[in-house]
Amino acid sequence: MAKKTIHDLPAESIRGKRALVRVDFNVPLDEHGHVSDDTRIRAALPSIESLLDAGACVVLLSHLGRPKGKPEPKYSLQPVARRLGELLPKRSISFVETTDTDEALKATYDLKPGQVLLLENTRFLGGEEKNDERLARALAQLGDFFVNDAFGAAHRAHASTEGIARHLKPAVAGFLMEKELNYLHGALEHPERPFVAILGGSKISGKIDVIEALLPKVDGLLIGGAMACTFYKAMDLETGKSLVEPDRIDMARSLLERGGPRITLPHDATVAPSIAEGAAAKVVGREHIPAEMAMLDIGPRTSESYARAIASAKTILWNGPMGVFETPPFDKGTRAIADAMAAATGKGATTIVGGGDSAAAVEQAGLAPKMSHVSTGGGASLEFLEGKTLPGVAILDDK
Repeated sequence: MAKKTIHDLPAESIRGKRALVRVDFNVPLDEHGHVSDDTRIRAALPSIESLLDAGACVVLLSHLGRPKGKPEPKYSLQPVARRLGELLPKRSISFVETTDTDEALKATYDLKPGQVLLLENTRFLGGEEKNDERLARALAQLGDFFVNDAFGAAHRAHASTEGIARHLKPAVAGFLMEKELNYLHGALEHPERPFVAILGGSKISGKIDVIEALLPKVDGLLIGGAMACTFYKAMDLETGKSLVEPDRIDMARSLLERGGPRITLPHDATVAPSIAEGAAAKVVGREHIPAEMAMLDIGPRTSESYARAIASAKTILWNGPMGVFETPPFDKGTRAIADAMAAATGKGATTIVGGGDSAAAVEQAGLAPKMSHVSTGGGASLEFLEGKTLPGVAILDDK
């Protein structure tokens, strides 16, 4: 169901009004309290700039980290406000260390058109994650209309994502939210074919619903990461010290039966006694994983085979790394997938990276600009791909 966006708001409902924008500024901070990766902040800039250009005052809400419903200085959004000021040097950016207070409310009314106010971490509020009704009403007082641009938090029914939109109308999607939904919905409902999905990560249990949802829609499903080992076990192969989920073996067997030739498992594996013993890594065929070793990455034959499958596809969706990509030499498979997807984008394919570790891997490789779309929401994109309703989206105004 199509949702209204900033584009659908008439000029007079924006000019001089307080735009309350839920963004996802849940960014990593280094030991000095500086933002170490500003991808999510930059992703929200188009919506913020558009509203400012239209004459709105912009009030921003976000969470950061996992404080337990009370203030924790290390999770303050103050460093984020500093970084936002650097990214918008021509704008007035202010920060208030509270959210649900008279001080915060007054600060929103003191704003002038073209100015930005960032309020403190919404998860410092006890009722945020419970979607407390009173808190949602109080937060709704902070703006004249609501824009949800926090796709990364859209799968959570929190006071600042879903609750506000019950009490503050119009409630529309921001440009980032719109882009995320368009790419993911387009891939699932109207993919240009062949449509290939690549799924990795450590556990099959985290991806079962995605596999179930994608299997009827894709032309090919390429499996990587430690989750491949649960499938190997279902084929009665030796998996050594690899991560296997014994309670998921029957399910893996069933998926293989139903998927038939559409599911491809790694042909070879990079194995080692442990992650710390990278020097002892070697490549073996999938039938020859030694009992004293663990699969920590796909092997080179698999990387080449998967790259060929990606090159022949028109729509490619990737979620989950192929190995322990943070630790060389177990990063080669993930890097090979990223390179193949970048090349496919260059030849006109639609390439979508589904957030989380895969997004981190393409950022790390400097290849994010060479993808059609890199999702900013790992959990949200997974739930969307599973066909689940995202509460933060469902509550927005329909077109």
